[in-house]
Amino acid sequence: MLASLIIVFREVIEAGLILGIVLAATRGVGGRGRMVAAGLAAGLAGAVLVALFAGRIEALFAGSGQELLNVTILAAAVGMLAWHNAWMSRHGRAMGEGLRSLGHAVREGRRPLAALGIVIAVAVLREGSEVVLFLYGVAAGGAGAWAMAAGGAFGIAAGGLVALLMYRGMLTIPTRHIFTATSTMISLLAAGMAADAAAILQQAGFAQFLYTPLWSTAWLLGDGSIPGRMLHTLIGYTARPDGLQLLAWAATLAGFFLLTRAFAAPARRPAPASAT
Repeated sequence: MLASLIIVFREVIEAGLILGIVLAATRGVGGRGRMVAAGLAAGLAGAVLVALFAGRIEALFAGSGQELLNVTILAAAVGMLAWHNAWMSRHGRAMGEGLRSLGHAVREGRRPLAALGIVIAVAVLREGSEVVLFLYGVAAGGAGAWAMAAGGAFGIAAGGLVALLMYRGMLTIPTRHIFTATSTMISLLAAGMAADAAAILQQAGFAQFLYTPLWSTAWLLGDGSIPGRMLHTLIGYTARPDGLQLLAWAATLAGFFLLTRAFAAPARRPAPASAT
């Protein structure tokens, strides 16, 4: 029971943090409820499919199918987050000044709901598939079905509560600053995903360079601890990062910054004074 509780609690927190950032970033935008529901449903369905076909996926590409699937999921999430930040860099100021001023853009479908819906789907897919695969391992160790179900239920409730509290904290940010804050969080989130993808490629043997750890903060905050996992989700924290992970993290963060600057709405020029 304890093992399933900890596993589910940890994964629900990670998915909940991403969901909270997305909800905060789309506060006041119509249709986000449908987007969230669709993303959750798609992610859960994908997690079930991954669980059902885990053996076949692993057999693909000489036993590296699961790793390549994870890298593909992470790359898709980074791309969708980049689309969102580019959109927000152009329309965020107007939304900060008055959410209703974007009614025309919302009606035309130019809001980033589709992108963030996909991010929710891949987040739930990733964490959900990990839960299923981890619980398979727990069951193989002799754990009872009822104990696992009870632990999983408690894990969902506890993880959901922590994620809700984090989301409520985000809502305390003033509306005029919420889009700058969430864009920063999304950039860090994407950078962490890129570092994860680099680590997976190294573990699978596809990127055998820059793999020497640069430093270690495991004595202060371990990767396996709950705070460590939360920081890993939010900013890509790793206790012993190597060169390729750091390069992927920094390059993604720099790319998001340049993309945001490139798509930023031009500043409004003051109207010329009329001659008297």
